[in-house]
Amino acid sequence: MPYVLISTQIRLETGPTMVGDEYSDSALMNYLGARKTTMLGNNFSEYHVDEPPRLILDKLEQAGYRVVSMTGVGQTLVWCLHKDTL
Repeated sequence: MPYVLISTQIRLETGPTMVGDEYSDSALMNYLGARKTTMLGNNFSEYHVDEPPRLILDKLEQAGYRVVSMTGVGQTLVWCLHKDTL
């Protein structure tokens, strides 16, 4: 999977950070130290880490990912990263 989305709430820049959904690469989620959770009332799972986005972005860069775009959506910050698969 060459694309990854991570996000956090604006008031929570120190974490937690959402790093994937139930279909994310489990090896990458393990590398990030993410835990899979399902919020009450949701019919889908997400991977979260306690670290702030900056540390997760550093880890993803070390794994070969680069930021493609970043935006703010309401009270949420979202980064899209890509890894070349050559």
